[in-house]
Amino acid sequence: MKLELLESLRRSRAQVLAALDGVSEYDRRRPLVASGTNLLGLVKHLAGEEHGYLGESLGRTPLLRPTWFRDDPYEEQDMWASPDESTDYITGVYRELSAHSDQVVLSLDLDSPAHVAHWEKHETTMGYLLFTMATETAQHAGHATALRHLVTQSAR
Repeated sequence: MKLELLESLRRSRAQVLAALDGVSEYDRRRPLVASGTNLLGLVKHLAGEEHGYLGESLGRTPLLRPTWFRDDPYEEQDMWASPDESTDYITGVYRELSAHSDQVVLSLDLDSPAHVAHWEKHETTMGYLLFTMATETAQHAGHATALRHLVTQSAR
């Protein structure tokens, strides 16, 4: 089950990154919905989720701390990319944190304990967090596909 979930997560990660292919820098950053979310913002958001759920919450905090992190995670603005955050930086962070997550997942059992500080019920398991990341990433992969479609449709 663990390997199947991890493979699902990997496929969704690839789909998110593929949504950037062939899209101009402007369109990667352009807000296309009322929330201001953009394609790079989705990658940025997911990088933070990887860091938190499949790193920090499992006691395996990655060495890499993204520049957009704040002391209070509720103050982070992670659904869009700011002008000083390059595509290469954001996608590089995402790839590095994803690789760290993969190593953590492969080193632990599904029932390994986890602690998510901002959840009402803090205690959980690595398996639940892996499932959460797989579903969250799949959901955002769908968002990325929809945003990419909006970009390509507006270019016509």
